[in-house]
Amino acid sequence: MIHRRWIALLLLAAASLCAQDHVAILGALVVDGTGAEPTQQNVLIRAGRIVAVGAEIAIPADARRVDARGQTLLPGLIDLHTHVPYSAVTGVSGDWGKNLKAYLYSGVTTVVDFGTYPETFEPVRRLIEQGVWIAPRVNLAARLTTPGGHGAEGGRGDFFSQEVTTAREARAAVRRVLPYKPDVIKVFTDGWRYGAAPDMSSMTEETLTALVEEAHRHNMKVLTHTVTLAKAKEAVRAGVDVIAHGIGDAQADLELVRLMQQKGTTYAPTLAVYEPRQQRTLAPMLSELLEPAARKLLEAAAARPATAVTDVPRARRWRILMENTAALRAGGVSFGLGTDAGVTGTYHGWASLRELELLVMGGLTPLEALTAGTGNSAKALGVDADRGTVSPGKLADLVLVEGTPHKSISDIYRIRSVFLGGREIDRASLARQIGTSEPTPIPARKAPRMIADFQRSDGRTNLGSLVVNSTDSGHDNSKMLYLRTGRKGGNYALTVVTRLGEKDKPFAAVNFPLSPGAIEPVDVRAYRGVRFDARGDGSYRLLAVTRGVRDQAHFQAPFRAQSKWKNVKISFDSLRREETRLPASWTGTDLLQLVFEISGPASTHGWLELDNVRFY
Repeated sequence: MIHRRWIALLLLAAASLCAQDHVAILGALVVDGTGAEPTQQNVLIRAGRIVAVGAEIAIPADARRVDARGQTLLPGLIDLHTHVPYSAVTGVSGDWGKNLKAYLYSGVTTVVDFGTYPETFEPVRRLIEQGVWIAPRVNLAARLTTPGGHGAEGGRGDFFSQEVTTAREARAAVRRVLPYKPDVIKVFTDGWRYGAAPDMSSMTEETLTALVEEAHRHNMKVLTHTVTLAKAKEAVRAGVDVIAHGIGDAQADLELVRLMQQKGTTYAPTLAVYEPRQQRTLAPMLSELLEPAARKLLEAAAARPATAVTDVPRARRWRILMENTAALRAGGVSFGLGTDAGVTGTYHGWASLRELELLVMGGLTPLEALTAGTGNSAKALGVDADRGTVSPGKLADLVLVEGTPHKSISDIYRIRSVFLGGREIDRASLARQIGTSEPTPIPARKAPRMIADFQRSDGRTNLGSLVVNSTDSGHDNSKMLYLRTGRKGGNYALTVVTRLGEKDKPFAAVNFPLSPGAIEPVDVRAYRGVRFDARGDGSYRLLAVTRGVRDQAHFQAPFRAQSKWKNVKISFDSLRREETRLPASWTGTDLLQLVFEISGPASTHGWLELDNVRFY
């Protein structure tokens, strides 16, 4: 009898799940992502996928019915060029969780992120899988550039962008990142700085060709930072999959058009990041995607008197970008959607919708722009087998819009519903979570006592995180080397040497993330401070980096080291805020990494040795 009762309950639960599993979107005008003219259809979803599309399809009695008459249904948008960890508003934190929500709110169900490095891939994927971050489908890129090239000037160290000069180095760099399972490769091929700054180095065609061949051999697409006509031709000949910026130095010619058609290269011009910004008020919908600090800064900027735009190189580049959009469209080149969102003024989620408008301003029809942001981008990314179009078998990543965006592209902002894998997203809840003053909560790890004793030979701490370097920014940055060296009795230490840059306040630093990629915070309330063995010549600083509401908060404390080893003890109470504008209190639950910094006069040398870095 009990056995039968359990069977009945299981059958009832299964029936309930089936009822929730079926969704029928009825009477929508369907823009299917292929470029075909829209028609009124019904769409049936089961188990997260589209199972039927048609004017006359059988709708299960237990299906949830969505009346979509008078609305347009299209595939979820795909943004091929984002920097999710970055804030588009200077002085405000870059919050992974909030920025990912902004994309979903805006109907962007797939993003390609160029803004992080491979150490972060595992925790980012895990936090999304566990539901800590509500997110679209995220494709993570490993970054490659040249010494002195764009992407290497941020002072973030050689861990952030692999630097290659030759074909041999390029192949080795691709193989080096394979254990992290990158979804795509991002390559900075072009050092032109738009006529507004000195040019950087560029990658040779031979090196790029080898890189692309190696990436394709491992089934990874290659997307590039390419901004000039000459380098675009080289990139296309090398076989890259997407030119992920606009050509802004010269008019596209017939040779480029023929090459792109022959190779099937997708063009994603990121007009949203290049658009001259004269707007003085918050755009519609944008305020829903901003946390309070960002909104306050933008409102303050809007209250100031507008100034005339006098940036001649920028104006010239914008004119050429728009002319090339029209020329490549006329030549039959395939367009994709990319924004460079996260760069200042290019807002997560909203910029993806703005890019569609700008593509239309550049010469695409509204339907062509929507196809660029859906089916074309899915094909360019190599995910068209399961997304990008409204057709049976595809993932039910869908957007319902009031109006007819295929006729009037501005209707794209009138989003009614967003579905990810057939599940409707609570957009109002996303807006509330984005609009909080606090960062997105991430569970803190418990901090073990020992951080790094350098007995491991793989460059990692005892916590398993990779020790990484950083310097002042720019290509005239400080130069440094850090390596594991021997001590007495079979022990090892970390040795750091540097030549400080020819600039004001140069520095070189070695960073100890307390979790892989310093994504997840750790809880250090069980300890009183940090202690370590040090040997050096002069004054240094220990920085404690936490998750702050205004960018990453830094605590700092000076210490001295001499030629003989010395044990240094720094209490948490003695750490001082580096930024006085940061909140005064610290809970001890949000520590991300420890940073040991060498600084001094320009063009001087420095060194520091460390061992047995631990909490006490």
